[in-house]
Amino acid sequence: MTLQETPAHQWSATSDGGDLRAARTFDVVNPSTGQVFSQAPDIHPDQLDAVFAGAHAAFLKWRTDDDFRRETMRRAAAVIEAHVVELAPVLTMEQGKPVADSTREFLGSARWLRYYADLEVPRQVVRDDADAYEEVFHRPLGVVSAITPWNFPITLAMWKIAPALRAGNTLVVKPSPYTPLATLALGELLRGILPDGVLNIVTGLDALGAAMVAHPIPRKVSFTGSTTVGKKVALGAAPDLKRVTLELGGNDPAIVLPDVDVDEIAPRLFWNAFSNNGQICVAVKRVYAHESVQPRLVEALGELARSVKVGDGFEEGVRLGPVNNRPQLDHVAALVDEATGRGARVVAGGRALSGDGYFYSPTILDGVEDTFRVVAEEQFGPVLPVLSYRDEDDAIRRANDSVYGLSASVWSEDLDRAARIAERMESGQVGINAHARGMLPHLPFGGHKWSGVGVENGPWGLYSFTELQVIAGPPRVGR
Repeated sequence: MTLQETPAHQWSATSDGGDLRAARTFDVVNPSTGQVFSQAPDIHPDQLDAVFAGAHAAFLKWRTDDDFRRETMRRAAAVIEAHVVELAPVLTMEQGKPVADSTREFLGSARWLRYYADLEVPRQVVRDDADAYEEVFHRPLGVVSAITPWNFPITLAMWKIAPALRAGNTLVVKPSPYTPLATLALGELLRGILPDGVLNIVTGLDALGAAMVAHPIPRKVSFTGSTTVGKKVALGAAPDLKRVTLELGGNDPAIVLPDVDVDEIAPRLFWNAFSNNGQICVAVKRVYAHESVQPRLVEALGELARSVKVGDGFEEGVRLGPVNNRPQLDHVAALVDEATGRGARVVAGGRALSGDGYFYSPTILDGVEDTFRVVAEEQFGPVLPVLSYRDEDDAIRRANDSVYGLSASVWSEDLDRAARIAERMESGQVGINAHARGMLPHLPFGGHKWSGVGVENGPWGLYSFTELQVIAGPPRVGR
């Protein structure tokens, strides 16, 4: 039996290397049909005491042997790669993305495990002379609560799991209730690879997430999701001073300069906006194009939007699946309706597709203004407004005029000019002639302003799961 055929009653959370049963379940909907296709265990907050106790007991041993951790992580990566054909369809059924994208997501998670397993973390000897010895250590925090979203459930879980494990921590991971099954499947797959209690997967509704933040055992909460919920996480973690990493929303601008080749950049700009159906925190959310190229760019993007096949992620040739859930579909539709009601021109799309499922046609909007909600708010869906500007300084000011600061991009044939503009952008990452170029395991990823607190990935991400300890003493020279 493949994982995607597993009956609903067989899905179970993973705690201390075994099944964690729940008295109740909640429905999981296939967004391509709008119908319930499975159930996931609804773990009660009272069950967390045992889960966190097991994770803490596992931490006491897991933290002691770095070589063992690295080898175990490599074994986990190999197991994921060996089972990706079984894992990917589970993700497609609950999230909606094409199965090829689901496959890449699981393979990417294995890449993250290998990156951290192979990352060399040098000893930091500050002083070693005839007068004194001083060394700075990165010590693991302990147990970590990790809460992940529905757009990239496996990728964003592994951004937390891999560095936390390498640093010597253990984790309790809660995926979004919209996409719980692929993470449950990952937890089941890694039983017997990771020691019992090292990686625990629990599923449930909002009360469970709040309880994971407030529980006294975890020393850190790593959260990816909306800014609204991220603020609640920060408040919930404050009473016992838990460390937090918050990767939150984004309303990412792209500035297109007048010297671009529109036909050359349009496909790259389009897919930087519409990959995963626009449900990416770092997707291009608004384009500021110079008035000399904006009309042609709008039409080129519209042609691309009309050419893309939208449908069930299992269908041949589908590039974009559904919006993941009904509330998000309604949000996207409301933004477009508000814009058209204020005079925006629909170049392509602009409507939900008929039939079952949460499908919305890829939408390009012209004639929009900065005050329109579709520009001022994060759409998180298949919609892209394209605005015009005349003055470069004005474009930068408008692009920066947001509470968000996650990612941005500048598009130009003049790389030096693009780089000068990039330095003026208020965001954690700025791409030149591509968007979100920095979403790689070795680069820090984090937002400015309301887009987050802290960073993930690279050695910086590893260090965020540690705290510093200084050991200073008499000289060791000659001993």
